[in-house]
Amino acid sequence: MGFNRPSKIQEMALPMMLAHPPQNLIAQSQSGTGKTAAFVLAMLSRVNALKLFPQCLCLAPTYELALQTGRVVERMGKFCVDVQVMYAIRGNRIPRGTDVTKQIVIGTPGTVLDWCFKRKLIDLTKIRVFVLDEADVMIDTQGFADQSIRIQRALPSECQMLLFSATFEDSVWQFAERIIPDPNVIKLRKEELTLNNIRQYYVLCGNRKDKYQALCNIYGGITIGQAIIFCQTRRNAKWLTVEMMQDGHQVSLLSGELTVDQRASIIQRFRDGKEKVLITTNVCARGIDVKQVTIVVNFDLPVNQAEEPDYETYLHRIGRTGRFGKKGLAFNMIEVDKLPLLMKIQDHFNSSIKQLDPEDMDEIEKIEY
Repeated sequence: MGFNRPSKIQEMALPMMLAHPPQNLIAQSQSGTGKTAAFVLAMLSRVNALKLFPQCLCLAPTYELALQTGRVVERMGKFCVDVQVMYAIRGNRIPRGTDVTKQIVIGTPGTVLDWCFKRKLIDLTKIRVFVLDEADVMIDTQGFADQSIRIQRALPSECQMLLFSATFEDSVWQFAERIIPDPNVIKLRKEELTLNNIRQYYVLCGNRKDKYQALCNIYGGITIGQAIIFCQTRRNAKWLTVEMMQDGHQVSLLSGELTVDQRASIIQRFRDGKEKVLITTNVCARGIDVKQVTIVVNFDLPVNQAEEPDYETYLHRIGRTGRFGKKGLAFNMIEVDKLPLLMKIQDHFNSSIKQLDPEDMDEIEKIEY
């Protein structure tokens, strides 16, 4: 799979995850650091291929992330003969009375809950490894924390529990400690949260049209692999998609109102390089791992309800580039009145965000990565 040596999180976590007797783990790890491969190895190492019932259960906050994790299981698991994956996600209809014979189940909390308690498709007392991925998002998503806790309570005491989260606010800690007994803990220092391999720039703009012009200049001046552009609202995302298409760019739009199948097919087309630009709202800020993404653009800065910077979303958005320590670029399109927000982001991560003049094509062309 192109791994030459373990990443930092793999180096620290794998010995704990593969130890006998199994140990529980709470780990902080950015996306792009190889945590999926790490917990997938843990799941594969605990599975008995001869037993045809679910033995490992992985919860993810979104349909896309569940599929992506499942793909990793399929790739790494092809050397484990007869080990198979099943997706407990909305839209995957299992006829009544069916026996689930696949050993690894990956799903979203609501559907997994339904399969376990209502439809009795999964016997939780036989689960040997339980993984909670992106725990911080789970806690923010209405009902997911409660659903995850209900599932966890039904697991046997010897089940190995692994919880991963990119950020650890107090609420995440409290949740993690409630759900995981006697854990090993791997926690990053705050300064390690910054993304040193991603160069960040900002462009001051008067309005939406200015932002679009600046975007076109940057896009014209840099040869890029693929780009993801984040907008704060669906309306802006739609507007930008139409503008770019009219100018002849190959773009696709990923937003919350699409069906599960539409979302999956758009991401697949982007992965296959059929579209060079993916325009999206925050639905895509996490876990979408496309190696060729070299540029992330914040067409709008992420803010929370209180109009303060949303640091975690910023980190996750720009973390779509620079995967696994490769270099990446992030551009922020900023209205003048939003500049203080950007300065707060810069201070928070203790990193430098340089101003770029979008008219200065020479300067833009000098940007290397």
